Amino acid sequence: MGTICDQFLEREKNTLSSHAFLTENTRGRDYPYVPCDMRTEFQRDRDRIIHSQSFRRLMNKTQVFLAPTGDHYRTRLTHTLEVTQIARIIARALLLNEDLTEAIALGHDLGHTPFGHAGEEAMRECYSKDFAHYKQSLRVVEKLENDGKGLNLTWEVRDGIVNHTGSCMAATLEGVIVKFADRIAYINHDIDDACRAGILHAEEIPQELRDTLGETHSRRINTMVTSVIRASTDSPEIRMSPGIGEATDRLRSFLFETVYTHSAAKAEDGKAKQLLGQLFAHFVQHPEEMPALYRGNIENEGAERCVCDFISGMTDRYAIETYKNLFIPRVWNT
Repeated sequence: MGTICDQFLEREKNTLSSHAFLTENTRGRDYPYVPCDMRTEFQRDRDRIIHSQSFRRLMNKTQVFLAPTGDHYRTRLTHTLEVTQIARIIARALLLNEDLTEAIALGHDLGHTPFGHAGEEAMRECYSKDFAHYKQSLRVVEKLENDGKGLNLTWEVRDGIVNHTGSCMAATLEGVIVKFADRIAYINHDIDDACRAGILHAEEIPQELRDTLGETHSRRINTMVTSVIRASTDSPEIRMSPGIGEATDRLRSFLFETVYTHSAAKAEDGKAKQLLGQLFAHFVQHPEEMPALYRGNIENEGAERCVCDFISGMTDRYAIETYKNLFIPRVWNT
């Protein structure tokens, strides 16, 4: 019978599509490890990500609304969970490797900065124009997690993490699924949050897009997910049908015009960038004030790289509290 892990691997060979990436074909990990009798390698990666500190910090990182006090606004963690669920649905329907898909989705935003894309822009200005959250996510799992030893994830999961956005494509179809799931998730939940905040009304979405994609949150997601599944079935690539894909791109552009760029939700972005810029400058001048994990890398990688790692890992509220402690005078109490 073999181990439970052996049974999982045999099941993959017997049930998955010929286009699926089989776990037994992984390029493996960078460092030696003892195989697990109970879990496949991608299942282990999933567990390592879920139990990491950077995963837990996502609960207090901005999605669109900075440090929201409302209980129902998305955070980077709830975004990650929505991406993961959408990605798993698509992978399951296409008979692709659901474990690989899940691990990539859970890890795709581990390197995101506090204050969302405003924080990302701040790091580009303070540290390097080449800074990007997907590159930082890879750095988190390879170098920063687990007290600086990294999570030692498989090559395929790391490839999917670093290629989940932008023009680059993951080497596996499972990784490409996460790219589609990420876009489907954030387009729709950001509309939902913007409507909740009163900065967008559903009827403001162009009627032709509502006719094509659906009038409600759930209908739009269903339309997009169904489109990916139908267009990608028995195909060596992941894609949306042309009509739905075009409408999805137009809806995303609509969000950039109405929510992501000029709306009230972005009114505090300048303050957030200024806050992180001052923190960056302070810790470059006083690196001894950073935690040991980040101080320990200064000799090899330089203070600015290590300060960027420290600040990128902060949650919204930790960044705000750190700023207060450093730059806001305390009221004297007798």
